[in-house]
Amino acid sequence: MSKVCIITARGGSKRIPGKNIKDFLGKPIIAYSIEAALNSGVFDEVMVSTDSAEIAEIAKAYGAKVPFVRSDENANDFAVTRDVCKVVIESYRAEGKVFDLFACVYPTAPFLTAEKLKAAVETLEKSDAYSLVPVVQFSFPPQRGVVVRDGLMQFMNPEFAQTRSQDLEPVFHDVGQFYIEKTEKFLEEFTLVTSKTVPFVLPEEEVQDIDNYSDWAIAEMKYKLLHDIK
Repeated sequence: MSKVCIITARGGSKRIPGKNIKDFLGKPIIAYSIEAALNSGVFDEVMVSTDSAEIAEIAKAYGAKVPFVRSDENANDFAVTRDVCKVVIESYRAEGKVFDLFACVYPTAPFLTAEKLKAAVETLEKSDAYSLVPVVQFSFPPQRGVVVRDGLMQFMNPEFAQTRSQDLEPVFHDVGQFYIEKTEKFLEEFTLVTSKTVPFVLPEEEVQDIDNYSDWAIAEMKYKLLHDIK
């Protein structure tokens, strides 16, 4: 089964300028995603989809390929990941390269490892599902969440107000690190979370959204703790 890893890295980050190549504990953050994909040994090609010449040069320096330049349409603030992946797949097919499976990896995923990617790909290949999504359990049961209406707090789901946390069904959310997809089913359903998706559960300490500078600082602290870096 032929496989490609697509690392999506546009140049126009607003909240953290230069986010995808910003230094994260000694090297550009995108390097962690590239190295994890390359070291997993499961991909026939590891590529970066970008509109930025600077990102392209750094990506190639760390061993990724940049065979196509992303269009302005797929690099603006309204571009969505599924569109980027579809364009990459179609661009490869125009060159006669067809991949049975692809991974979409985000460039700001320093907690991603080669071992995780390899295990995730193997999990999907052994299943009859069409896609795999890494998830993490909510630290507090969302069933007992509250909302504020007319200045007063109330339970969003009153039926669970007196239910013990341990008696509630665990709820998970997408961690925003990567997706593994069987290409034909992705193109057929045109979604990264297909009608048959298996979860890949990750521990909370290996997950961190990086949307602003505070998130970035927390991610660095968590990474140092995980890797015993002083």
